[in-house]
Amino acid sequence: MKANHPVSLLVSGLALLAALGAAPVFGAGEEVVVHKDPNCGCCGKWAEHMRANGFTVKEVATAAMGAVKRDAGVPQALGSCHTARVGGYVVEGHVPAADVKRLLAEKPKVAGLAAPGMPMGSPGMEGAYPADRYDVVAFDADGKSRVFASH
Repeated sequence: MKANHPVSLLVSGLALLAALGAAPVFGAGEEVVVHKDPNCGCCGKWAEHMRANGFTVKEVATAAMGAVKRDAGVPQALGSCHTARVGGYVVEGHVPAADVKRLLAEKPKVAGLAAPGMPMGSPGMEGAYPADRYDVVAFDADGKSRVFASH
């Protein structure tokens, strides 16, 4: 096979990326559609966190957050202030971008992820207070949940 054959070029390019330690960037360019209360500032800060981590974010202000959460299938016990959709999943609350990227890379059979409540120190909730320890929870369509990541 000639050195400039398309397959040869592809293999060479992949070998170069591997040698440089490059890994696929899951989430890069993925659109996140986040529904949020128009009066909530921390939701916009979370959207900025997602943008800073390679996501395209569309913010949708709505006063009907209860309906958004019900339609998305977010279990009431896992609720937070904003609800997003990305890659066919629901992301509830201040879930770190790294966890969303992992979700998109691993593609588990879950409905989504949630950071229940509004944990201090989570993306969008940084501040003068000490950071909380918190779990990001994966949940399925039946409301069953498990810890996906701990922070």
